[in-house]
Amino acid sequence: MITEYIRYRIPAERADAFEDAYRRAAEQLAAAPQCVDYDLARCEEEPESYILRIGWTSTDDHLRGFRGGEQFGPFLAAIREYVPLIEEMRHYRATGIAGAGGSVPSLYAWAGGLEALERLTEEFYREVIKDELLAPVFAGMSADHPKHVAAWLAEVFGGPTAYTRDHGGHAGMVRHHLGRAITEQQRRRWVTLLLEAADRVGLPDDPEFRASFVGYLEWGSRMAVVLSAPDARPDFKEPMPTWTWARPPWVPKP
Repeated sequence: MITEYIRYRIPAERADAFEDAYRRAAEQLAAAPQCVDYDLARCEEEPESYILRIGWTSTDDHLRGFRGGEQFGPFLAAIREYVPLIEEMRHYRATGIAGAGGSVPSLYAWAGGLEALERLTEEFYREVIKDELLAPVFAGMSADHPKHVAAWLAEVFGGPTAYTRDHGGHAGMVRHHLGRAITEQQRRRWVTLLLEAADRVGLPDDPEFRASFVGYLEWGSRMAVVLSAPDARPDFKEPMPTWTWARPPWVPKP
């Protein structure tokens, strides 16, 4: 993705009309297949300064695709009178230096840390070995397997990177799935038993956490089906997946 920043200086008396114009123009951005996302921000210290941020699938998609497409005409018509007030209009490529701050806890911390995840996986695998559908998949698993899976979940959810350090990261997990030909029925049972185990061990049950947790289980288990297929050709250089909140955690106001 490429990010375009457009900086405006808008006189105070024109601010409301300017924002109204961009509300209309935003309908075209929302409909444009080249647009990933967008937001318009106003400066706290200098209220006459605005920055429009638009994520594009690529610079070429913006300059040729969007500007040559059906959405550009109505978009430009909505904001044309403000074009002379643009101070900067450039495309930026991400450097990869990015991350979450500390204002929102990680899923790992919210879940209760490694201890909670180890309780989860121990409880889960006690049921797995008794389940007629899943027991064959995990036949011969080591006694340490539940702890290894807890370490994987911990790293994916924003905790310590022990799985990468001790077990080979993404490539290590992929190798455990190669050739196992996991079925859709087995995948569904895996998700169901893990969610039941989460209830029994008391993992947080607030809607925000569970939506995020279930989202990862669905994605991860479906990837396991893909990567375990006989004709799978995985990319072992893929980084560890990371997962965060589907919606920020709700915190009661003091």
